[in-house]
Amino acid sequence: MRSRYTAFVVRDAAYLLRSWHPSTRPTGLDFDPDQRWTRLDVLATTGGSAFHTEGTVEFRAHFTVRGRADAQHEDSRFVRDEGRWVYLGPVPPPGARAGF
Repeated sequence: MRSRYTAFVVRDAAYLLRSWHPSTRPTGLDFDPDQRWTRLDVLATTGGSAFHTEGTVEFRAHFTVRGRADAQHEDSRFVRDEGRWVYLGPVPPPGARAGF
């Protein structure tokens, strides 16, 4: 999660796409030139050890756009793909179909 946040900070689209699960990966990424990422808070984690194949990371990523502060809050799902941890997408809300 921290490496993906850093990739957003430095606008490394290639890394972000490589670390995204093929089933949910977009074809490309566009970065807002006015957006500046300022801080990452990891709020909670589940799984993710060498013995797990899935894990979650709840985070809040702070940013500014044209001088106005805001934040993105997400509970993200990660899975192993060919031995590497990759981002799958947000954890579905309670009652929604999981879909993977």
